[in-house]
Amino acid sequence: MSAGTPRPRQGFLRNLRLGPRLLRWGMNLWPPFFGAGIRVESISPDFDRIVVSLRMGLLNRNYVGTHFGGSLFAMTDPFYMLMMMHRLGRGYVVWDRAARIDFLHPAKGTVRAHFALSDDEVARVRAATADGQKHEPVYVIEVTDADGTVCARVEKTLYIRKQPPSVKLPE
Repeated sequence: MSAGTPRPRQGFLRNLRLGPRLLRWGMNLWPPFFGAGIRVESISPDFDRIVVSLRMGLLNRNYVGTHFGGSLFAMTDPFYMLMMMHRLGRGYVVWDRAARIDFLHPAKGTVRAHFALSDDEVARVRAATADGQKHEPVYVIEVTDADGTVCARVEKTLYIRKQPPSVKLPE
């Protein structure tokens, strides 16, 4: 990175270093989630597990009476990125790179998505990015109904790179 190239930055919210309780509370009040009926049920203290639910409501029902696909997709959107950002800490750039959804079964009632990020996975990411190269891991999330039936399967690809050190200009 040359001296004139700006350093990659992420949003100001990352600098707030919100704990799991405050982040859960804030996300549950965030208008896109609140309006769609998406609820963050839990975030573990070390950000290795998150559970999100979506209840069926008038505003997220489609023409045929099942969950609107956009709401199913939205309920899985930012969580692996947020988990990885918190697990890696400062010094890494983490972005959502790509996503894909397969609708497998009509979703009705309350559906849930469980996110898990192991210590081994975080160690693999650290090793893959240690030399400054980008790493693009893919995570699969299953959205299930109350019976445990998989209604949708979402693949999320993250972009992760170790943040280059600040370029110091000569005095």
